[in-house]
Amino acid sequence: MNAIIQRFSTSAASHERPVGRLALAEDDDDTISGAMWGSEAGFGSLAKGVPSFVIPSVADPAAFLKLHTDDTDQASRIKIHHGTTTLAFRYQGGVIVAVDSRSSAGSYIGSGTVKKVIEINQYLLGTMAGGAADCQYWETYLGMHCRLHELRNRERISVAAASKYLSNLVYSFKGTGLSMGTMLCGWDKTGPAVYYVDSDGTRLKGDLFSVGSGSTFAYGVLDQGYRWDLTDAEAQELGRRSIYAAGHRDAFTGNSCNLYHMKEDGWKFIGNYDLSELHYQGVEGKGYGYEIRVEGRSSANPPSGSV
Repeated sequence: MNAIIQRFSTSAASHERPVGRLALAEDDDDTISGAMWGSEAGFGSLAKGVPSFVIPSVADPAAFLKLHTDDTDQASRIKIHHGTTTLAFRYQGGVIVAVDSRSSAGSYIGSGTVKKVIEINQYLLGTMAGGAADCQYWETYLGMHCRLHELRNRERISVAAASKYLSNLVYSFKGTGLSMGTMLCGWDKTGPAVYYVDSDGTRLKGDLFSVGSGSTFAYGVLDQGYRWDLTDAEAQELGRRSIYAAGHRDAFTGNSCNLYHMKEDGWKFIGNYDLSELHYQGVEGKGYGYEIRVEGRSSANPPSGSV
């Protein structure tokens, strides 16, 4: 892998690709020091415009990426594995955001305490699915521009505008290896809103989304229990049960569920729930597990006194 990087990497300015479709002209003033910005965290160049990155010096970055990272090709030298479950849905009481906390690389579990909800501001949340670095970087960068929007226009940015900005931003890097499937959830002048944005620039508005390897299991619970007139308690329970179902059936999802509730006055963190405890005990002493729910009512464990 190091040999591949050394062969194709370059530091030439001609191969730097700017973020967004238009690169801002460089400032004549080159005396701005990084110290005045504190910890730059990769965003120091924002002082002179938008950040830029060095990409492989090949004619077609997309073809280069597919050649070396295609999971369907056994000869591929780099295997990229992803696994998670994130979901969000809006209803009459706001937006529920629920995620698991497992970080995995194939069969290896890197961490069980990952925070997959990025708190962009008090009225806007983003979820992480795909590459953790991509999601964290671009959603943090989005948060900076949301704040700049507030300063320039003296009002909060709408969820639609924030999602459109992120979509345009990542579309500029389509085919260069970004891996991101996020949901932007918030409350603005129009009420609660949920948008799905991925690294191809896809942007969808909807009432209910689930992203990740366990999303098919989460959808099974969501589709059965979702309706617009849910109460707050019912909506939170639906989010927990959906993440539990994904964690129970999907090997790449697990550990715990982080639950957020977005209301008109901003988001609120409801709690962190261990999925094993949900299986056996639930929230109110009644477990979510199948064998717990049907105890005494199945042919394998019939009620006492039955034939």
